[in-house]
Amino acid sequence: MTGTRRPRRVLLTLTAVLAGGAAVVGGTLLASAQSAPPVSDEALVSTAALERLHRMPPVTDRLFAWTGVQARSAEAERRYAVDCMARKGFRYTPKATPPAGSGEDERPRPFGLETPPSPTPTTPAEPGETPPKPGSPEASPAYAKALFGDEDKRVTVKGELGMSVSRPGDGCLAEAETRLLGDGRTRWLRTRILLFEGQEQARAALEKDPRFRDATGRWQQCMDRADFPGQRDPQALLKSLPTQRARLGGRDILRADLRCKSTTGYLTIAYTRLAAVQQAWLDRHPAVSRDWTALLARQDEAAREVLATTAAAPSPHSG
Repeated sequence: MTGTRRPRRVLLTLTAVLAGGAAVVGGTLLASAQSAPPVSDEALVSTAALERLHRMPPVTDRLFAWTGVQARSAEAERRYAVDCMARKGFRYTPKATPPAGSGEDERPRPFGLETPPSPTPTTPAEPGETPPKPGSPEASPAYAKALFGDEDKRVTVKGELGMSVSRPGDGCLAEAETRLLGDGRTRWLRTRILLFEGQEQARAALEKDPRFRDATGRWQQCMDRADFPGQRDPQALLKSLPTQRARLGGRDILRADLRCKSTTGYLTIAYTRLAAVQQAWLDRHPAVSRDWTALLARQDEAAREVLATTAAAPSPHSG
């Protein structure tokens, strides 16, 4: 899916609805930990090792990997939508498509803190899209209808566990998605929903896995020895960090958390077992993998055709 800007009334996109948990762990929760002192490198899992661990769970990898296929598909949708809007008399300048390989930080971090929180951002935040000026064509109802289509024609797709997503049924965004997926558009949305549901099911099932439970128990014992008793779950620790730090009088619980994860091998075991549980879920749902593979190939073929016949679309900050 492209990174296009949508009015608040139509903000219920698949990425926003289903990937929100990753953004919370990766952003808001860590923001509360910015003042933590650094932890020595010898106590941590290396960056390269963490990247390998993050790629292990196969369901999560399907959902969050940003490969050449995903990047081409997003850029093809972006260009198609720009051309579509131009044919309707509007200038549409969506956000630039991220290059392949740039989506690593979007993956969920289901086991709490993994690296020392940085006191300052290491890279400047990418600028967002410029809001349309009041009274401009981009702020008009006609522009919104051309891009997002009729509100009463939106398409809603549901999973098996109640998760759902709504997408435009007509308009240029819908036309761009249909150009890449044809009659497989709703099947693609449903496949993604099923994978998100599978990811949640696997995380819940992991709590019953003997090797994961043993690793968690050893992390708990390590935290006890570090004088932080009563810690049961690394992710819960991070979520409750402001309360924890106030209760503990400012003692560095994050330092202890990271060291205990390192000395017990917690993250390695946690991701390895999560990968096994997710693979077991895929094995029980072979149609999901088949649909994912077939529809991804279909997108890639169509994307290459679009990219070969369209010019690169300008971003809001080009020129």
